[in-house]
This record gives sequence, structure tokens and C-alpha cells, in this order.
Amino acid sequence: MPESDLDASCPQAFCKYGGVMIEKCAELINSYFIGKEDVVENVLICMLAGGHVLIEDVPGVGKTTLAKTLAGAVDLSFGRIQFTPDTLPSDVTGVSVLNMKTGEFELREGAIMHQMILADEINRTSPKTQASLLEAMAEGHVTVDDTVLTLPQPFMVIATQNPTQFVGTYPLPEAQLDRFMMKLSIGYPDAGSEMKLARNAIEGRQPEEIESIMSAGDILNARREVRQVRIADSVMKYANDIVNLTRQESRLVMGVSPRAMIMLMQAAQARAYIQGRDYVTPDDIKALAVNTLHHRVTLTYDAGIAHESVDAVIYSDVLKAKVPMVKDA
Repeated sequence: MPESDLDASCPQAFCKYGGVMIEKCAELINSYFIGKEDVVENVLICMLAGGHVLIEDVPGVGKTTLAKTLAGAVDLSFGRIQFTPDTLPSDVTGVSVLNMKTGEFELREGAIMHQMILADEINRTSPKTQASLLEAMAEGHVTVDDTVLTLPQPFMVIATQNPTQFVGTYPLPEAQLDRFMMKLSIGYPDAGSEMKLARNAIEGRQPEEIESIMSAGDILNARREVRQVRIADSVMKYANDIVNLTRQESRLVMGVSPRAMIMLMQAAQARAYIQGRDYVTPDDIKALAVNTLHHRVTLTYDAGIAHESVDAVIYSDVLKAKVPMVKDA
């Protein structure tokens, strides 16, 4: 859609402001989390879309640094939950404790009561404890006994996990994986970036020292504006075609859920917003499809034996879907 054809009611002023602030936020994060601009952009997309992020990679590549830097850049309260095999659901959500002096039960809030949660090594704890995050991630509150606690907003979970072949890991249940908007991998930095990282560490430059670029209120305002980004029926059908192709894919055990379709559209709205547009294009869908869908599907046994890749299968479905004309978007 040409820019001249944009609807006059579009919040262009805020889109421009929000885009500038997000760009500054990205620059700040990239000065600490060096050489992974694409990962930073995707995490910011999830934050603006109200989604959660799962990062799977080997230890030591900066997963914690990314979460801490993001929390500092947008001035959010930060909580870290270090998951271990003996972590209990009550450690996450909270617990009622009997006060021996008063004879009454008192509620002690769990570590989840923060705006930005780093769920570190989430697959090192049991599925029972992993499930304690489901209500918080889907509904924005937790239930402790008979008490419902509303989580502070904006609320976001950045979870990290070690590769499943590592010792002491539990596979994440499908219901848990489906709560994450994206699953990302960081990978090793290139030589130049790694030297900059080493220099920052030697000079004692820490994420805790950064000054905030945006407030929690700014993020909530931006989220409201993101929801106003327009999605033409033809673009939504394009996304739906991709989703349906995964359900027909013989190399996958099953296709993605309707929640995946919704999250793909929400992520596309956020990407358009960051780029200063008030409308989603097919390129937004194409750029986000793999990272938004690949953790929700599993290869069949035969596909695994044939060394197929989930990402390659998803991308092949993206290529099969008919791309609508830009003028229709």
C-alpha cells in the first residue's frame, strides 16, 4: 500500500515517536549485546506484541545479558528464576504460610511478580514446575490457593534453555512451547563482536549501569498502538494459508495451533510498527513465520531419519503459499 493511501486516522505521530524510541532502545541493547541485531529486533517485536520469548542455545552466549539489558533499557522491574531440578511451583507463583504468632495464613508472593522475568534454564526443572508459568504467560495472573494475583504490566517472560541433548534437561511440554511467541537461537559471535564483548567485560561495563530509554508506560502505549496496525484480509489469508500448510505437511506430526496464527499476526503488527508503517505486508509474515512457528511442530520419525530440518519444512510451506499483491495489502 503506498504511503499516500494511508488512512488519515492512522496514529502516524505516535508511530514515528515509537519507532524512534524503539530504535534508540535497540541501539542501546546492541552496545552491550553485540553482533546479534536480528535477535534484538525479534525480542523487541515480541515485547511490543505482548509475547514471550524462548531462547535455546549453549551456555555463555549472552542470553542473560540480553534479558538484563532489555529490562534496564525499558525501566522494568526484573526478576530472575534460576530453574533447577528441585525448584517447586510455589517458588514461582507464591505460597500461603502460617504465621505462628497470629495463627493466620499470610501470602508470600513468588518470583513471578515482576514485569520482566528471566526464566533461566527452564528445561532443567520438572514439567510440573514448568507448568506453573502457563497461567501467568497466557492470562497475566497467577492463582495461589484461592487468591488471584494480577501480574504487573507490561509483563514478559524471556526463557532460556539448554539444547535437549545436554545432561539434566527435561523436554518442554507442547502446551508450554505454544505459550512462547518466538523461539530464537543466538549462536556464537563473529571474531570482531567477540573481541568487543571481551573488552566490555574487562572494562567492567555491565548492563546494570545503563540508563532507561523507555518507561513501562511507554511500552503499554506502544502496545496499544501496535494493536491498531491494520491487517488486510488478503494478508491475513496469506498467513492462514501458511498455517494450514503446516497442518497438511506429511513431514510433521501435527500442524500449528490457532494460537500460533494469532501470535504470527500480532508479531507482524509489531514489526510493521517498528518500521513506521500502520499496515502489515506479506514480507512481515514471511520474515517472522519460521521463528514464530518452528517450536510448535515436531518432525515425523521418517523425516527425522531423513535428517529433515523443522526450519526448512516451515520455510518450504512459506514458499508454497500464494503471496498477495502489495496493492491488495
